[in-house]
Amino acid sequence: MDLVVTGVGDVDADGFDFRDELGRRGYKYLPSASQYVLAAAKRALADAGEDALTAADPERRGAAVGTNSAATALHHAMDRTVTGAGAGDLSPALAPYFSINLFGSRLATEHDLKGFNLTLTSPRIAGLEALQTGARALAAGRASRLLAGATEEALPEGEPGADTSEAGAVALLLEPAAAVAERGGRAYGRIGVRTFFLPPALAASDGGAGQAAEALRDALAALGHRPGTPLTVTAVLDGSPVGEAVAHALDEGAERIPAGAGCLAPMARIAAALRTRPDHAHAVVTAAAEGNTAVCLVTPGGSGGAEASSR
Repeated sequence: MDLVVTGVGDVDADGFDFRDELGRRGYKYLPSASQYVLAAAKRALADAGEDALTAADPERRGAAVGTNSAATALHHAMDRTVTGAGAGDLSPALAPYFSINLFGSRLATEHDLKGFNLTLTSPRIAGLEALQTGARALAAGRASRLLAGATEEALPEGEPGADTSEAGAVALLLEPAAAVAERGGRAYGRIGVRTFFLPPALAASDGGAGQAAEALRDALAALGHRPGTPLTVTAVLDGSPVGEAVAHALDEGAERIPAGAGCLAPMARIAAALRTRPDHAHAVVTAAAEGNTAVCLVTPGGSGGAEASSR
């Protein structure tokens, strides 16, 4: 299925007020990460146009959300309540969110997404996996519209990675290019994702960079990029052996961005690449210390309708 991105929405936790973004009633007791992704999705849908999602029946709409730390702070608070006052003092509104899957559930109910509702949690690459897995579901005929993104909440003080916490959300709306052209819509471009695993021990070895380079070449080839054609590369990497191996595998012109603790930064870079609409492909590469690695290829070009304007 030829999918294009027609809506881009993002939210930064700094200065965020759910009442301004979502309304004063019905959202107060939602965890912050759930509020963030709802707000980002609302922005993405407004960006795409009023009928972009509703043109498909509810059974043909799906959602996929990636996160690494949406529930961590809440789980810490729950633990303190249980060990202190007792389980009876847990908030009935928040208690169900012990399950990470519930952070995207309100997204599905709010927008009548009945095709599927997925949550991905792989370190650092969860947002890109949401795009990849959601697109696979559409290709398999499970739905014809996809809301996909990532959401994170700041980690509690003392938690590993707290000094590089992320908080906010990114959401993208994807739909078939033919449907966009039919309704006279516009598209930012196309995206494709490939993931692979680079074992940390291999990454730390003398051949680690070579193995990373080969895997990156294979991923880009699978995504349709031809060697020698222009490509801008942004790499969201940490200083782990895996991150360093991937960094050394990239050309000198690649832009390296310090990775945060979660999966939000790579998605933010994809959103930025889509909005910029360069005249050639843009790859966003990311990897986790655990070995999870992903490549997203952002390809310019729309649906046959008017091109997306900068927003």
